[in-house]
Amino acid sequence: MPKHERNDVELVRTWVLPPAATLGSSVRAKGILLELRARLPFASKKSLDIEQGDLTLSMPASAKAEFHAAASVVASALKDIESLPVIPREIQDILSIKTSERHRWLADGRLTSAGTRTVRLNGRARRITFHVFDPKFVEDILDRGVVDEWRDADALAAADNRRKAAYKAKLTRSLKDGKTAKAEAVARSDEVSRTELKGWEEFGRDGLLR
Repeated sequence: MPKHERNDVELVRTWVLPPAATLGSSVRAKGILLELRARLPFASKKSLDIEQGDLTLSMPASAKAEFHAAASVVASALKDIESLPVIPREIQDILSIKTSERHRWLADGRLTSAGTRTVRLNGRARRITFHVFDPKFVEDILDRGVVDEWRDADALAAADNRRKAAYKAKLTRSLKDGKTAKAEAVARSDEVSRTELKGWEEFGRDGLLR
């Protein structure tokens, strides 16, 4: 609920998200907020907000029953919030990686998927499916600092691929030049042969072979 609308608020409860849940990511913290809002009744969703890692449930005194019901849902959900799967935009923020890196490392097995999740886009019939990740796995990658090692390995692999491509192109040009030279040599040989035969015909016609 926006601050300018809290003048009549008398019921407030706050929860502090532990670092193990957010993994130091504001994007992850916002994702947790959205997950918790999804579990609340529609009328209570906007009553839950987050600021600097603190979740706050705020309602007017007249909504006492709704407040206690929502507080119970949030408190229950927070018991295992640290195990909430990490979605793509969150892992990119936590590890400071690009979308292309996430796709590449997921494809080659360096990022291990914890399964997939399918959601429907707001206001649309279209559904999208994406991979999610175990927060413990993501935390381990973060603690070991292996992202820089993966990037160095990718850079070396890219350089090696460029060298191989350059060698292959050079070899292709050499083979092509060789075939061209051979074809030209054959053409010259045929031309010489035709010239020599023509000379023999003239020689025979002049009666020099009699």
